[in-house]
Formats: sequence, C-alpha cells, structure tokens
Amino acid sequence: MRIDLSLLLSDQNLDAKAATSQRQLRVAVTAQADATDRRLPLNLCLVLDHSGSMNGQPLETVKSAALGLIDQLTDADRLAVIAFDHQAKIIVENQAVRNGAAIAKLIQKLKPAGGTAIDEGMKLGIQEAAKGKEDRVSHIFLLTDGENEHGDNNRCLKLGQVASDYGLTVHSLGFGDHWNQDVLEAIADSASGSLTYIEDPSQALNAFAQLFQRMASVGLTNAYLLVELIPGVRLAEMKPVAQVAPETIDLTATPSGNGFEVRLGDVMTDQDRILLLNLYLNQLPTGLQTIGSLQIRYDDPAQGKTGLLSAKIPLTITVQSQYQPQNHPQVQDSILTLAKYRQTQLAETKLKQGDRQGAATLLQTAAKTALQLGDQTGATVLQSNATRLQSGKDLSEGDRKKTRMVSKTTLQPPST
Repeated sequence: MRIDLSLLLSDQNLDAKAATSQRQLRVAVTAQADATDRRLPLNLCLVLDHSGSMNGQPLETVKSAALGLIDQLTDADRLAVIAFDHQAKIIVENQAVRNGAAIAKLIQKLKPAGGTAIDEGMKLGIQEAAKGKEDRVSHIFLLTDGENEHGDNNRCLKLGQVASDYGLTVHSLGFGDHWNQDVLEAIADSASGSLTYIEDPSQALNAFAQLFQRMASVGLTNAYLLVELIPGVRLAEMKPVAQVAPETIDLTATPSGNGFEVRLGDVMTDQDRILLLNLYLNQLPTGLQTIGSLQIRYDDPAQGKTGLLSAKIPLTITVQSQYQPQNHPQVQDSILTLAKYRQTQLAETKLKQGDRQGAATLLQTAAKTALQLGDQTGATVLQSNATRLQSGKDLSEGDRKKTRMVSKTTLQPPST
C-alpha cells in the first residue's frame, strides 16, 4: 500500500508584475493498493441510542442494521457495542468476531428506555474502541435520534477531539428529525468522519452499509498533510484549509517545524480525500519557481508501522512577464464545492438572525452553485427551501437537515 499525492493550482501561471496574488491549491490523497493487498482488519464500535423515543420501528431497524454489519465481519475484525439512554452501558465488550450469533443475541435484547446522554455513550465507546485499535482501521458509528438533554454538548465536542487524538474515526448518524445537527456535525468533523441523516427508518440499513464500505476501503490511517512554503508564500489567515471530498469540512492548520500540518485521518483506496488550500504569493522572479513542498505522514496497519513519510512533492508555479492565465477545471470544481458549503452556512446564520429573505437569497445562490457542479439533487433541495422562505413559510427540522447535508456532500437521488 502506498500514498498517491497530487497537486493542482487554480492557475498554474503567475503575473511577474503583481505585488500580491492569490491561488487555491487542490491536494488529492489516495491509497494505492498492490495486487497482493487485502482488506485491513477492522475495529468497529457501535454507539447506539436506545432511549424511549427509539421505541418501535426505529430501534428494531437499527438492530437489524447492526446485525447486517456483523455478517460482514471476519475473525480478524473486532467489535464493541455500547448502548446509551441517560446512562451508557457495554452491550458487547471489544472482542474478535468469532461468535457472531452470540453477539447478535446480545444486540437483539436491546429495549427502548430513558432519556439521552450522548456524551456518556461516546466516552464508553472511545474506551472500548481504544482497546482494539492496534494495527486496525478503527471507526465508531454514533447513532442518536434526540437532543442531548441529559448530557453536555461541550463534553461531546471534547470527546470528539479525544477520539481523533486516539486515531479513532467517528461517524455521526442522526435518526429522524429531532437531533442537534450542529453537535453531531462537529463531532464527526473533529474526528475525520461523516454526518449521515437517516430521515426514515427504512434508510438505516443502507446508511450502515455505506459507512461499512467506506471503513473497509481504508488502506492507510492517521494521515497528516505536511506543508512547507518558501518565504513570501503563506496561507490565508481566515479559514485557510478545507476538505471538499468525501465531504466538506473546515480543517485546522497547525504549525509544525518549518511549516504546518493538517490532520486527514484515514486514506481510502477507492476515493480521493481532497483538500483546498488558500495561498497568497508575493512578487516572484520570472521562470519556473518552486514555492513549497508537500508530503504525507501516515500509519500502515498492514505492516504494523507508524509515522511513515511519503516522498516530498514540490509545488511549482510559472512566473510570466507576459501573463497568460492557465486555470484548471478540477480546481474550479473544488472551489465551487466549497462555495456551496460557505453560501449555505451563511444562509443558516441569516435564518438564525431572523433574516428570512437574506437566507433565501443565499440558498438560491447555493442552488445555482450546485447546478454548476452538476449536483441536481442538491440544487433542488436548496431552491425548494429558498422558495419556501420567500413565501413566508418556516423550514421544518427535516428541511434544515437536508440543507446541511447537501451543503457538505453530493446526495444520491432517491431510487425509483
């Protein structure tokens, strides 16, 4: 397994006469598997809400989805299951999946009861997942259908960072319409995971299957992007780095050595992890100029090795006395993807401030951006919500959650 790292600038040429210029750098990272490489052993922890509001089909569907995951695990994989209401308890201790039937019986016994304390479930889930993370791909699936009324949201956010520090990826799954999207999104973003909206119980099986496929496609783990820039080239001060695929997330650039580093988390074999860096460049002499270098630090669970380094890739730009722009369409798509996210964020802020018309205008703009990307499903959701606001109607909780989801990713159209 090896790292594939590619770099593209929004404009490969630079005007030698310009005192200051701005460029966006698209960084794509994927794991390249050899013919002999096999699926890495997995370490999965399910943290499941079984509060009273999950009564009936919701909990039964979630249990069925969990049992479906067990069928796909092998003896080399490990599993833990945590259940929480206003407290948390271990249903299945972290263990090798050698007796799936016995594990299934424990999950089947889950009954709805009590309130909701997400942080209690997260804490126990992190503890159990940490026991089996050595040389494995370690993910936590956190599912809840409610607000954290018996817990502490700030503690949830801190625990998301703890999971990241432990090398654990956390995926948040919101079931129904009454969960806090800000909290679940922040948990997933901080732990390099994804946010999933399960609008209807019938979608749970597919949601779990998609996350499992993503987990199974991981080739390398605990990856960091390491960036060094020459004097006169710098990152933007405000929101300098964002991920735009597989979902859009604002990332943090942390000073490190002569440059900075950005945590990526897992690197998959079937999908690029794509970042967009916002750079400012001072005036440079004409000719091909190397303005920095990038590489990846990562762990390879298959070899039991940590802190490996990919080759350094030089970042170059051509400085021209007679400037001719050379824009790259792939970078433009990444810029539009980030713009859709930013426009929707601003619309949500306007809505919270009571500016319904301002929110509608921004949602319309985001819908047009989605169309430019070929994201018809996202454009439909955004335009529909804009029209609803313009007509003086409120957005339902479901509308707001769909808006958040289409801002972060490209949704597949519903099957017919």
